[in-house]
Amino acid sequence: MCGILGTIPASDHEVFKHALNTLTHRGPDSYGIENISDEVSLGHRRLSILDISANGHQPMFHESKRYAVIFNGEIYNFLEIQQELQALGHNFRSTSDTEVLLKAYIQWGEDCVLKFNGMWALAIWDAETKKLFMSRDRYGKKPLFYAHIDGKFVFASEMKAIFPFMEKLEVSEDFHWMKKNIFFYESTEKCLIKDIKRFPAGHNGHYENGELKLYRYWNTLDHLVEVPKRYEEQVERFRELFMDSCKLRMRSDVTIGTALSGGLDSSATIAAMANLARNNKSYSDDWQHAFVASFPGTPLDESHYAKMVTDHLGIGATFVDIDPLKHWDNLEHYFYLFEDLYITSPLPMIMLYGAVKENGTTVTLDGHGADELLSGYQQGALESLWDARFNPKNTKDILNIYQGSINEDTVQYNRVGNLKLYTNYMMRKMGKKILGKKMPSVDNSHRNFGKLDNLSQYLYSMFHENILPTLLRNYDRYAMINGVEIRMPFMDHRIVSFVNSLPYSSKIGNGYTKRIVRDALDPYLPKEVTWRKSKIGFSSPIVDWMQNDLSEWFLDVVNSNDFLQSNLVTDPNQLRSKITAIVKKENHNFTEAQKCWSDLSPYIWGNAVLKRNAVNMQAG
Repeated sequence: MCGILGTIPASDHEVFKHALNTLTHRGPDSYGIENISDEVSLGHRRLSILDISANGHQPMFHESKRYAVIFNGEIYNFLEIQQELQALGHNFRSTSDTEVLLKAYIQWGEDCVLKFNGMWALAIWDAETKKLFMSRDRYGKKPLFYAHIDGKFVFASEMKAIFPFMEKLEVSEDFHWMKKNIFFYESTEKCLIKDIKRFPAGHNGHYENGELKLYRYWNTLDHLVEVPKRYEEQVERFRELFMDSCKLRMRSDVTIGTALSGGLDSSATIAAMANLARNNKSYSDDWQHAFVASFPGTPLDESHYAKMVTDHLGIGATFVDIDPLKHWDNLEHYFYLFEDLYITSPLPMIMLYGAVKENGTTVTLDGHGADELLSGYQQGALESLWDARFNPKNTKDILNIYQGSINEDTVQYNRVGNLKLYTNYMMRKMGKKILGKKMPSVDNSHRNFGKLDNLSQYLYSMFHENILPTLLRNYDRYAMINGVEIRMPFMDHRIVSFVNSLPYSSKIGNGYTKRIVRDALDPYLPKEVTWRKSKIGFSSPIVDWMQNDLSEWFLDVVNSNDFLQSNLVTDPNQLRSKITAIVKKENHNFTEAQKCWSDLSPYIWGNAVLKRNAVNMQAG
């Protein structure tokens, strides 16, 4: 897990080193820079995970010196690929996955990425053909940006490493659309900064003769699988896949742990790790490190559920009290490091992974991806109504699941409420069908998209195109700001293909969302967690902050002339009124407070990114 930077043609060493050092947080352990015949500069900031010796140093050259690679990420199945390559005559001088990756490319060409189980953003320079090969993992867990600047091609793990090569920074033409559509720009090439583009997930590319050509190598719809017809067999298969996914992700030469919320997904992950270790199937003996974000006295605190899990597994936990005042002075710096916009403050998550690092843990296995893959959100229940429309029992079950997700204490079946809910949804859906409207997705014309049921189509878009890509971007930043690597067992491509091939009734039903996860992991978890219906999510207690510890800060900001004259905020005066009403406790609505933060964040971002860079340019 690292930060990478490259330019074609090669760049001045000092300028390049300065740009590479903007990624020091991603790779605090060491760095490497190579200028190859003035044709290309390759740079790497290293976070040592596998083969922490000098043998894993990057940029890494093949023995022939023809090829050089820089790589950010992990190839979890590198040992299996290495054995296959050794049988084909390849020799290895290191125990790193980087060397395996490079020789896999030499052996199989650009199709090598189809063999990888992992996450990556990589570039391989071929000194003979003068061609640069680039690739980003299937779902975009690792970031990659690029720009064409005055005849120079620049690519990097974060936008900030491209800034030093630009004459000035300007917001993109799509900036105001992006800030209003927070969950819809990450899966596109759009970036907040003009002239920088995002390398798309699941794509390869090659740069030669001044042109970058991209092509898509992975589409989940091309990799659907046959699933067992009996639900019980589906549960067994999911359990096997999930255990193996966790096992592969426990390969590490450094300490591993987990960010444990007390919810189902992170609890399932650490329970699987414990089961693997108990049965001597783990690649790591040093995994018993659970870190729990605690929000004492607020509705977002789930730490008591997390303690149930760690007590059940017989391991300890580090509880991290999220006190915004401890880090609020660093807010603009964190925005600079974060680079993008989101609906909530990055502080709690940055603080949590900061505590992970401070306590000696470098790698976490977390539960990200399960909600989007397996219908953990409220809206998914409604979308499954269309699939259950000819089955009264399933329809009633789904409606009760939906109502229960609103309020766990509602146990009485509300026939009138459910009937209205059902009628309204089905009428809207029928209207769309009559008008020929498909589920919104860039892939809705794919021959296999129509084979998915309605819920699976909805989740496909959520997983590949809106919610999850944004969350992956966020958690990459939260962790890498602290030099921590997150691994995500639910996002193993084998699991993604399997789950996308399942019927809706395996994902939601029998009273619960994420049905197959609960049934598969129930033997390893406390019942209070497995069968818990309430869902809180990892966010910021923004109303509490605005009305108490940070009330003065919010009022100072929205009453400043700089804010009131900002062209990054849609209506500064209106936003000032809304924030003032919340601060003065005239409004206690969490959703509105979160919207206020979302509307305010472009202003903070502007100060952190645009103005900071302008100052740096003047100093240079």
